[in-house]
Amino acid sequence: MKVRGVALDQQMNPVVLLVDQPETMALPIWIGQAEATAIAMQLQGVKPPRPMTHDLVRTLLSELKASISRIVVTDVRDNTYFAEIHVAQNGTAMVIDSRPSDAIAVALRMEAPIFVEEKVAAQAIQLKKSFDENDMEEWKKFLNDVKPSDFKQTQH
Repeated sequence: MKVRGVALDQQMNPVVLLVDQPETMALPIWIGQAEATAIAMQLQGVKPPRPMTHDLVRTLLSELKASISRIVVTDVRDNTYFAEIHVAQNGTAMVIDSRPSDAIAVALRMEAPIFVEEKVAAQAIQLKKSFDENDMEEWKKFLNDVKPSDFKQTQH
């Protein structure tokens, strides 16, 4: 998956949009304002004058000679998404529980791949064609009329 952008829904709640590589499906995840800012700043190449929390995590991992092999959005329950950060250090693999927004913000900074479990991908919106800038504007208009509860979890 890749991060396509961050937008606001009708109630001004931030939403990060993940799309698969061919951009045939889109997964909106509602996130906090601070995480939305951190993701948007990284996507836009904005460097803050002092390290933000996710920049600090990147620096800590680098100094500890650890890397992120991937992040995985693992589940969605009651409109709450769950994720894991897969870290490797000196041949030891670790899996760290995370909110998807934090995992995405760190993954962008560490250039780590983003994956979504199949049961989460089942919540995605199927797209007819790949995104372009006009589609992003349509997506923002769509967000003006949608809320998190519109995405019901199916039982697996």
